[in-house]
Amino acid sequence: MKIILSIMFGGALGALLRFFISRWVSNIFGIIFPFGTLLINLSGSLLIGIFYGLSERIIIGNTLRAFITVGLLGAFTTFSTFAFENMNLFKDGEFKLGFINILLTNIFGIIFVFLGFIIVGLIYKN
Repeated sequence: MKIILSIMFGGALGALLRFFISRWVSNIFGIIFPFGTLLINLSGSLLIGIFYGLSERIIIGNTLRAFITVGLLGAFTTFSTFAFENMNLFKDGEFKLGFINILLTNIFGIIFVFLGFIIVGLIYKN
């Protein structure tokens, strides 16, 4: 139960951070290019890398690990998890699987966003 609560609170904090940082960056640079999302995805990737590096050198309890990785960074950006999983594939010498994951996730992610948009348009024909 302790781990579930830590994920829940970390997730709430990560989602709020994403919202406020994205809004702040959009106010500065405008909304022509998604600089806020870019900043969040890149900083989340950096943070999960830093945390992973620390966790190999110091003992981090399961509750704190779940709070930071699954909760905080998971809600802040799922891209950080995606980047971390691909790093592990490359680190393990699974280059082909890493590139396949990158291509499939990006290509089908965009296709599925369009598909969802089309499905709603079909349901709500006006």
